[in-house]
Amino acid sequence: MRRLFWLGVGVAAGVTLSKKAKETARAATPAGIAGNLGEAMRELAGAIGSFGADVRAGMVEREEELSDVVEERSGITSRARHALPARDEARSDRPARRGGAADARARRAGS
Repeated sequence: MRRLFWLGVGVAAGVTLSKKAKETARAATPAGIAGNLGEAMRELAGAIGSFGADVRAGMVEREEELSDVVEERSGITSRARHALPARDEARSDRPARRGGAADARARRAGS
């Protein structure tokens, strides 16, 4: 009976080691390496996507917190704040300013 038990253990170990050797040999081939690399890239892309989603969720949460603070301190709700004209639009009676190098060249040409 003992011999039969140890024979079964040996056969099971042999089959297991044989399968493991075949898997290892396949992983060392170019196709196996490409498969492993492709799987790693999919995992990385998933992790980056998950990180981006977490960042966006955090941004939305923080924006809501800041809106609540502004509303508390100023008494203006976010809807009312969006309805207010921007500072530049409110001062539309002023002439538009050109900036940068074009403005400097115009001043030099006029002088």
